[in-house]
Amino acid sequence: MKIAFIGQKGIPTKSGGVERHVEELALRLRREGHAVTVYGRQSYGLPKESFYKGVRVLAVPSISTKNLDAITATFLGILHILFHSYDVVHFHSIGPASLAWIVRLLKRRTVIIGTFHSQDYDHAKWGWFAKKYLHFGEYVMCTVPHKTIAISRSMRRYAFKKHGKHTVYIPNGCNAQPIDSEKALQRYGLKKQRYLLSVSRLVKHKGIHFLIEAFKRLEDTNKIPNNFKLVIVGTSSQTDEYVKYLKFISRGRKNIIFTGEKSGVALREIFSHAYAFVQPSMAEGLSIALLEAMGYGLAPLVSDIVENKEAIGECGFEFRSGNTDSLQEKLAYVLNKPKEVERVAKLAQKRALTEYHWDAIAKKTGSLYREVWKERFGQKLKNNRTQLVKLGTHNS
Repeated sequence: MKIAFIGQKGIPTKSGGVERHVEELALRLRREGHAVTVYGRQSYGLPKESFYKGVRVLAVPSISTKNLDAITATFLGILHILFHSYDVVHFHSIGPASLAWIVRLLKRRTVIIGTFHSQDYDHAKWGWFAKKYLHFGEYVMCTVPHKTIAISRSMRRYAFKKHGKHTVYIPNGCNAQPIDSEKALQRYGLKKQRYLLSVSRLVKHKGIHFLIEAFKRLEDTNKIPNNFKLVIVGTSSQTDEYVKYLKFISRGRKNIIFTGEKSGVALREIFSHAYAFVQPSMAEGLSIALLEAMGYGLAPLVSDIVENKEAIGECGFEFRSGNTDSLQEKLAYVLNKPKEVERVAKLAQKRALTEYHWDAIAKKTGSLYREVWKERFGQKLKNNRTQLVKLGTHNS
């Protein structure tokens, strides 16, 4: 198959759950013998054309502002798609999916797939017009593609209730790779099992401000072990004012550490040696960072939104979303119950590696492509071997 992914910022991933999702799928589908193209954005720091482990990455220009970056990059990517041959075009996220109708209308021999990652209009960074447009994008996501994937069961139920759409449940996954080295820990003065970890984009709906306030209260009442730290990994997503606010409320607190964006070995080290993982978000799709933390064997403490509860099952701790008092209480419990944390961590790891493995997720996605193609066009898809030979010369 010739497969195009569109809507994401690009690969290799620097940050973002959608980008991680696309990277994990694209690499596995390429290894299965498919010709895969990922449309990215030059604003993500990508060259116009590159190859990443055999996957072609085409970066298009965009108007790099909060409201226009994704939609302008998607439109220009679609213009390129219209003049090239793909068997499958796979849209990611409801904003980019708002333009999926163009490809469906003009590329009649192409299967259109959409992945519904989250209800993005719930994110605090958007203004009223952007929220309205994202509602439209959700409608398109749930009606225009030949098949729509929902990454959580709760989102699948929502799509049917709201739009009467029968979506296909294929979740996000985890790719935990524990590591013994501790260079990143040394850089930030961290010790193994002596820090809480949170990994996310620094945007308001992720609720990092609740976590900081709860941690500060415990410090001020001497309910945190001596020199125990809170590590926050992530960076702004065109939310610089919120990041400034987080650092303002953390000033003078040497045990609250902002590492900025991390990836590769450094991120693996930070995941591998944490005591527990905290996710205080008020809105999610199905958090890859949370699944990764579970895969690394970290006990999760999460806000009690439906998506977080679905991810952890019975293998974690919960607090009331948006409630600092509740978070403070549960943080104190987790910090003072190391044996219980260890027990829950083992259960969480088993759940992550069993329920959310990227290899199985990629196979389900590839099978869906073939099923839809056969359903639409009455024949099986074949790999384009000539294209694969060409792509294979660019492996990196």
